[in-house]
Amino acid sequence: MPRFGTSIAVAAVALAALAAAGAASARTASSTLTGAGSTFVAPLVSQWISPIGAAYGIELQYSAIGSGGGVAAITQRTADFGASDAPLTADQFSACKGCEQIPWALGATAIMYNLPGVKNLLHMDGPTLAKIFMGQITKWNDPAIAKLNKGVSLPSTAITVAHRSDNSGTTYNLTDYLSSVSASWKSQYGTGVAVNWPVGSGARGSSGVAGVVSSTPGAIGYADVAFALQNHLQYFSMKNRSGKFTTPGSRGILAAASSDQKPDPTTNALSIVNPPKKFPLAYPISTYTYVIAPTQSSKAADLKRFLFWAVTHGQSAQYTAQLRFVPIPKPVLVVAEKAIKQIHS
Repeated sequence: MPRFGTSIAVAAVALAALAAAGAASARTASSTLTGAGSTFVAPLVSQWISPIGAAYGIELQYSAIGSGGGVAAITQRTADFGASDAPLTADQFSACKGCEQIPWALGATAIMYNLPGVKNLLHMDGPTLAKIFMGQITKWNDPAIAKLNKGVSLPSTAITVAHRSDNSGTTYNLTDYLSSVSASWKSQYGTGVAVNWPVGSGARGSSGVAGVVSSTPGAIGYADVAFALQNHLQYFSMKNRSGKFTTPGSRGILAAASSDQKPDPTTNALSIVNPPKKFPLAYPISTYTYVIAPTQSSKAADLKRFLFWAVTHGQSAQYTAQLRFVPIPKPVLVVAEKAIKQIHS
C-alpha cells in the first residue's frame, strides 16, 4: 500500500488543447507544483502519477496531511494548491484571500470494522452508528446491531472506536452524516473537520485510522473506501433513507451524486449526504472533495493545465474505478472548468 502521509512526487501537466495563449503543441520546461491536504483523495492522486509523468513536464509534489493542513497550506501560500473534503467556511474563504474551491473528485466514506469470523458487508443504519460513535453501544452483539443482521452470529467483543486525530474532511463527511440521522449527535457533537469525540482512539490520516482498525479486533473506523480495500478490511452496507442497504461502490456513489448537481454559486460546494428517499440506490455517506487554488498565481498556466487534466482525463475509469471514485457529473464538471479559468498570473 502506498504511504499517502508522505510527499508524493508526481510528474504532470501541459494539455496542448488548453494552452490557449499559444505554443499549443510545445512542451514546457520542467517545473514544480506543490499541493497538500486531503488523505481521502491521495489514492486517486497516486493513480495520476504514471500517466501524467509519461506525457507532460511538470513535477507535482503532494503531501497528504489532511484537509485541515491543506486549507492552512493554501491560505498561507506555502503550497500552490490545497485539497479538502470539507467545504471552506465563510471565514476560511475570507482568510484565503482570493481562492477558488473546485470539486475535483467524487467518492465515499466507508465504515470499516475488524470482526474475525464474521462476514463482510454487515448491515448498519445511521442511528445505530451514531450510538456506537457516542459510546452508547459498546458490544458487537448489542440488540440494535443484531436486529439489523438477523441470522448472523455476532460475538460479545467490545467495540473500539477509531477516529481521526487531525483536522479531516473525512471526519466532516462522517459527522455531517451522523448529524443528519441523529438529533442527539447533532446537538451534542455536530459537524466539523474535528469534533470532541466522546470515545475512541485517535489516529492521524486515513491510513492511521485504517491501521488501528486493521490491528484491533472489534474496532470500527472510517476512511475513504480505497483505504478499506487496500487494507483488506471489512466495511458495512449502510441503510439509506429508502430503507435499502447500499455499499460505497460506483453505483451507490453516483446515485448519491444525482441528489445534488448544482454547486452553490458562491462557493461551488455540494452536499450529497443522506439523500432523499427518491434515490433508492444511493450510498448515504458519499462526498465531493475539493481542490483549493488561488485565483492569482505566478504558476497560473501550469496550475490550470494540471487542474483541467485532473477534472477531465483524470476522471476516467482506468484511474478511478479500482479506488471506488467515480467521474464527476457533467453539470459539476462545467462548474469546475469555469472556476479553473478564473486562475491567472
